[in-house]
Amino acid sequence: MNSPHISRRFFVKQGALAFATLGAGALLGPDFLRSSVLAAETRKSGGGRRVLVCLFQRGAADGLSMVVPYGDKDYYRLRREIALSAPTQKAGAEGVLDLDGRFGLHPALSRLHELYGAGELAVLHACGNPQATRSHFEAQDLMESGAGSDKNLATGWLNRLIGACPEDAAHASALRAVAMTGQMPRSLQGREEALAIADLERFGVGGGASVPAAGGMGGRTGAAKGFEDIYESAVGDAIHGAGREGFAAMDLLRKVDPRRYTPANGAVYPNGGFGKSLRQTAQLIKADVGLEIAFVEIGGWDTHANQGAANGTLATRLTELGNGLAALHKDLGSKMSDVLVLTMSEFGRTARQNGNRGTDHGHGTAFFALGGGVRGGRVLGDWPGLSTEKLFEGRDLAITTDYRDFFAEACVRHMGVAEGDLAKVFPGHRATAKKFRGYLG
Repeated sequence: MNSPHISRRFFVKQGALAFATLGAGALLGPDFLRSSVLAAETRKSGGGRRVLVCLFQRGAADGLSMVVPYGDKDYYRLRREIALSAPTQKAGAEGVLDLDGRFGLHPALSRLHELYGAGELAVLHACGNPQATRSHFEAQDLMESGAGSDKNLATGWLNRLIGACPEDAAHASALRAVAMTGQMPRSLQGREEALAIADLERFGVGGGASVPAAGGMGGRTGAAKGFEDIYESAVGDAIHGAGREGFAAMDLLRKVDPRRYTPANGAVYPNGGFGKSLRQTAQLIKADVGLEIAFVEIGGWDTHANQGAANGTLATRLTELGNGLAALHKDLGSKMSDVLVLTMSEFGRTARQNGNRGTDHGHGTAFFALGGGVRGGRVLGDWPGLSTEKLFEGRDLAITTDYRDFFAEACVRHMGVAEGDLAKVFPGHRATAKKFRGYLG
């Protein structure tokens, strides 16, 4: 039987569109099977696999409302209508949730405040790309490429991270890096294998891909059955075994049917695409299919008008963010010890509110680190202040931590990249442990 050759490069570049077009059968090709089998053998010989989940808040999230510097008097001077109240008895439920006597979380992030109190959430303020741009597209592109100001860098920092991780590439799973998005995000583009899967139910790993067979075991139909027949008749025990193990991995995915998945520990994810992406990320982690890097995104942060304070447009979005992350944490339970979640946004918002009771494109913002090994319960970074002379270009929160140093700490202390190899992940930037903010032990 002759079949056209389908290269791994095709899958990387075409992402979810390729899989939606070709179906699950393409996933079951020899390269993917071999890598899945080797990944399974690696898991048998060691402990838990470290997972990095990157969550991009697209649209420029207002860090001054997420993590409110209520101890800075200039904050109230600049935001007379949309400022959030200090945590006082008078403010009640509309006051911020105190973090350290200077900063407080937006009240919509109450679920994250609980994790902060438990020492599992760290906050980094005044973070971002020192190379200023107020274009969403350009800023997102630069942040995802990890390029600083280099617009010609074709690959993304997460893709380069995959190549720099110490694990033998031959033992990597075909599901090593997955974006829960409709198209491959900029940060995962590059030579290393990565997949874009907008919805596991449509990807072909749900129960619908199997039908009952004799004895009550799951059978296979269509392309999947065809590939199994090829491997059943393969010459050589090694190839035959690889096929059997590869299909066993696919069966594992089918057994955790996304349509029937029940989150553990009473976790409840938000309705909508963001909640589904987090729920399915948890599902992949629990299925132990070799996932190491997951990418999730949530939009709606471009609050030019009627941003609101304790309530309103921004509060609604923050509720979804906080409840989603808290659900992921609760759902994963003990597995969270091996998972690190990083949040990021292309830039922040102006320190001063505009005439429409909103904010415009700014500079520095706040990032979160949650989960495995996080030394939480702290607000990290050097606070530059909001006085007129301290504002970037007279209008924005200044940046005191380069986002690449925030990412680099996760690369070294969570994913095991050698400090000397950080130049491969962030070319043109000198990332060293001396610049780490210490959110990981």
